[in-house]
Amino acid sequence: MLKRGVIMRVVVISDSHGHGAVVDKIIRREKLAQAVIFLGDVTTDIEDFVYEYSDKKFYIVSGNCDLWSNYPYSMVADVGRLKIFLTHGHTLGVKAGLGGLITAAKQSGCKIALYGHTHISNIRYEDGLYIVNPGSCARSRDGGNSYAVIDIRENGILPSIIRI
Repeated sequence: MLKRGVIMRVVVISDSHGHGAVVDKIIRREKLAQAVIFLGDVTTDIEDFVYEYSDKKFYIVSGNCDLWSNYPYSMVADVGRLKIFLTHGHTLGVKAGLGGLITAAKQSGCKIALYGHTHISNIRYEDGLYIVNPGSCARSRDGGNSYAVIDIRENGILPSIIRI
């Protein structure tokens, strides 16, 4: 059962780079989550779990290491009652700054912008937009592998970074 006041829990995973077992561990750990978002870099690490965890809704985008993937690099997803912008981030230059990401998310009417690629976890709130990078679940560049959980609550949005 979800915590009181939580309408929906979303798990956000990125940059697994061939460590599908870590992705599975995260999904098992977050069994109450209704949605799983994968932000690229080895989409094959998550594809089998779409069928194994049929009780969850999956949203997947490709990263710069997904050359043969059929998933888009960016998309807008209707998750619960929110529009969320999903991207790996390499096509928007997130290593140089978040301006392109923020512009794309706002132009799409999103309340949350999710990105990966940097392997550095980060949560920001800027001008009505939550900006979340879950970090890398397998190859962190900020001191610990991680993923994000976003609780969509009756009274707002609560993103958090979870260290593995």
